[in-house]
Order: sequence, then structure tokens, then C-alpha cells
Amino acid sequence: MTKHIQLWKNGPESLRMGIGTWAWGDNMVWGYNQKNYTDEDLELAFDASIKAGITMFDTAEVYGSGKSENILGGFIKKVKHPLIIASKFMPYPWRLGKNSVMNAAKNSLKRLGLENMDLYQIHWPFPPRPIEHWVEQMAGVYQAGLIKGIGVSNFSIEQTRRAHTVLQKYDIPLAVNQIEYSLVNRKPEKNGLLQVCKELDVKVIAYSPLGQGLLTGKYTPDNPPPGFRGRRTNRKQLDALIAFNKLQTKIGENHGGKTPSQVAVNWTIQKDTFPIPGVKNLRQTEENLGALGWDLTQDEVAELDFEGQKII
Repeated sequence: MTKHIQLWKNGPESLRMGIGTWAWGDNMVWGYNQKNYTDEDLELAFDASIKAGITMFDTAEVYGSGKSENILGGFIKKVKHPLIIASKFMPYPWRLGKNSVMNAAKNSLKRLGLENMDLYQIHWPFPPRPIEHWVEQMAGVYQAGLIKGIGVSNFSIEQTRRAHTVLQKYDIPLAVNQIEYSLVNRKPEKNGLLQVCKELDVKVIAYSPLGQGLLTGKYTPDNPPPGFRGRRTNRKQLDALIAFNKLQTKIGENHGGKTPSQVAVNWTIQKDTFPIPGVKNLRQTEENLGALGWDLTQDEVAELDFEGQKII
């Protein structure tokens, strides 16, 4: 078991998990600042993460329309040791200027209260601009010293190769591809994306490693996820989850009583990805931290792989 890993080529070292901040400031999907959770809850979650040795936090300019970056920026001011901060640029169709990425990066850094950030990612490969247009601009931001690493997010095999090729001209490594990956979303391994990223020495950051809550054991056919998340699931999938959550619990018992959530996150680690589960409160933070410090066996991973086919 390796306690720390190098996140990407020539990049910083980290524990084998980071924190995703999609929910920080987001009302539309996560119900921020209502009855569910507040800034105080988020600060407790952040403090517990720092105390446990977590150093990597991932955000984006679109999370809460910049609110996530603002919240995270306020929290990191009180931390004395170095953190690994990542954010993302959204390639909106109306961003036509040659300095679009530069301006967006500066605005993100202002919200974060930083002079530079460790990782900056293209959030989606949206048209009409070609990928190469945005990667070229990212290279300029890198050369200006505002970012230390360039990544992409939600890129396919072909798109990842194209981004990698552009950066080779500048002798800049493509650091990461951040994608949705979990036991209920196995597309990246089935379509070959994980393997291609490995061949290109591109680290895979796995967001939503808990399947947006489906792998926690919390939801059933009679208690589906609310709102947007509920619309992504169906009765058949929720029925299959009941048996699968029991398997997660059984495997967790082999490791001192680990929960379904902890088994699910550890599974993504065993797949050589870097999970960034989201947290909204102290309880979720403590739950996610329990995924570190131990390893599923190869047989357990294989069993989860096999049985997980029934819930996809």
C-alpha cells in the first residue's frame, strides 16, 4: 500500500484521494445553503480534510457560478502548508477572444486568492471551437506562470490524444483527464479510455466515485435520489443496487467494518485513478477518509467488477 502518489508527471505528491467541491455553492443540483448544508458545514468538512492530510481540492468556475472558488479561497487562507488547487475553464461558445482562457484563469485565481494554481483543466470539449484552439491558449497561460499543470475533463480517447499532441509542441505534459468513473459508470474502462491515458502518462481523476450517492447504500426503489440525480436512475438499477450494497458491506467487513461508500472509493483507487469524492459536511468527510489506509484484494476487486455489471 502506497500512502502518497505523484499526481501527474512532474507534479506534486498527494494522498491517494482529493476533495471535489462541485456542491460548494451549488443550488441547482445540491441544494446549497438551504436546509441541507451551509458554509459552516463546508468549513468543518475542509478542516477535517486538512487535519487528515488531504491536500488536493478540485473546483471550477461554473460551480455555483464562481461561489465554489470563493468559498474554497476563503478556507485556504488559513492553511500554512502547501495545497494542491485545481480549477476548470468552461469553453462557452461565446468566448471568442484570443485571451479567453487567460482572462478566465485570472478571474479564477482572484476568487481563490492565489497568484497561481497547480492544475487548470478544460471542463468540457464543447464546440464550436476545436480542442486545439483551447489547448493552445492553455499553453499560453502555463507559459505565463499562472498554472503549473494543464488538464482536460470529460475528454474522449480521440480528444485526449489531440490535446496531448498540441502540448507536445511546447514540451508540456498533459497532466490529467478528469472523468466520471465509478462502479456504476464503467464506460472509461470499457471503451479503452483508462488504458489510453495510462499509455500517454495522463493521470485519471475520477469524479463522482460514489455514483452521485448510489454506492452509499442510502438509496432504494422506495427512496430514490432527489431531483436531477433521481432522473438519471431507474427502478431496475435501484433494485439491483440493494444486492450490490450488501456485497459492498460484506467485503467491507473483511477490512474492519468498512462501509459501502469506503469500498466504492477504494475500488477506484485500485483501478489506478485518483478519486475526488464531494463533501458537504463533516460526516461525509469522515466517511470518505475511511477509504484510505487499506486496499481491496485483487479477488475482491474482481468480484465487485463482476457483480457491478448488474447495476450498469
